[in-house]
Amino acid sequence: MDHASLEISPEDLHRRLQAGDDFQLVDVREPEEYEYCHLPGSLLLPLGEVPRRAPEIRTEGPVVLICHHGVRSAQALGYLQHRLGRTNLLNLRGGVAGWAARVDPDFPRY
Repeated sequence: MDHASLEISPEDLHRRLQAGDDFQLVDVREPEEYEYCHLPGSLLLPLGEVPRRAPEIRTEGPVVLICHHGVRSAQALGYLQHRLGRTNLLNLRGGVAGWAARVDPDFPRY
């Protein structure tokens, strides 16, 4: 599958959330990163816990995986897709850093 088709841009995610689209947001960063800043309503599920906690990630409806720059969330997506056959996943391109740069100038950066 085309890698780009598994990504969503910060702008597109923002627009679709504003429109009321039903996404599950899953943040795969570490707890201290999440405490510092996260998208409202996102579930903290650190990358290392994904195999054990995968049942918490819904199998129906779109799920957006989030990290700092999009690398860890891409790893989580790969695991869930290849090992568990999940097909409802999107990676937030650029992570929370991209969100801060392109959507919300007041969003904390680190």
